[in-house]
This record gives sequence, C-alpha cells and structure tokens, in this order.
Amino acid sequence: MSATHRITFVLTACLGLAALTAQAKPNFKGDWKLNAAKSDFGQFPAPSSMTEKITHEDPDLKVAVKMSTDNGDMDFESSYKTDGTETSNQFGPNEMKSKAAWEGDTLVINTTGQFGDNAMTFKDKWELSADGKTLTVKRHWSSNMGEMDQTLVLDKQ
Repeated sequence: MSATHRITFVLTACLGLAALTAQAKPNFKGDWKLNAAKSDFGQFPAPSSMTEKITHEDPDLKVAVKMSTDNGDMDFESSYKTDGTETSNQFGPNEMKSKAAWEGDTLVINTTGQFGDNAMTFKDKWELSADGKTLTVKRHWSSNMGEMDQTLVLDKQ
C-alpha cells in the first residue's frame, strides 16, 4: 500500500470514528441521587430524599424512583421509548401517556394525564453533563391550576 493510500485509509477511519462518536446519544443508565441544594422545586417542598435507578438501552428507558417526603415514602416505576413511541405508565390510580424523543443530545419527554378532575401535562428535558456524572431534568408543568417550572439535579452514585 502506498503512503497516499495509507494516509487516505487512516483519514477515512478517523472520520468514520468521529461520525460514530457524534451520533452517540447520552446514556442515563445508573444509580442517581437527588442533589436538593442544586435543584429548584418551584412551589413544591423538596423531598427529604430521592433516588432513581435508570436502565437505558436505547430506545428502552426505565426509571425506578424511591422518594421520601413529609407525606410518606413513594416508590414508582415508569418506562419510555426514546424513538417517539407512546408509552403508558400508572401512578397510583392515574394513567399517564408519554412520548420521548431526542432533540440533539437532550431527551424530551412529553407526558399527559389526569389527576382527579385536573388535566396535566409535563414536559421534561433530560441533559447529561459532559463527564456523565450529573443528570439535570428541567420540567414544565401545566394544568387547569396554572403552570410551573422545576429543575431536578441528580448525581451519579
């Protein structure tokens, strides 16, 4: 192989690897703990503790949450498809429907449901820090009672 062919081969291989790296989406897999000091709960009180165990094999995303609040402990799981396929999850007696899709490196999850007579929508934007150690979820809530924003910051354990 001539020097020109070797250089062409190396450059092509490098460009191919760069393209693969650029296409890779963040992976949220892991055990996460709420960093209450860096989070903003809007009108709601902060939980005394919250952890999330996330299983992520794109397009499958599963989140198991354990939370302690002044009103008691809660455990719930939700599953999503990051390809835009609608999913359903139960939160107590309430069914919520979600669609999750990538916008660049941000995962956007749009959820709708009812709590009693109150129709609610949530728009979550999940962003992973460059070092993969911080997950930030920016949430916008809308309901018959108004709108609110929250920011949850979770640290990888």
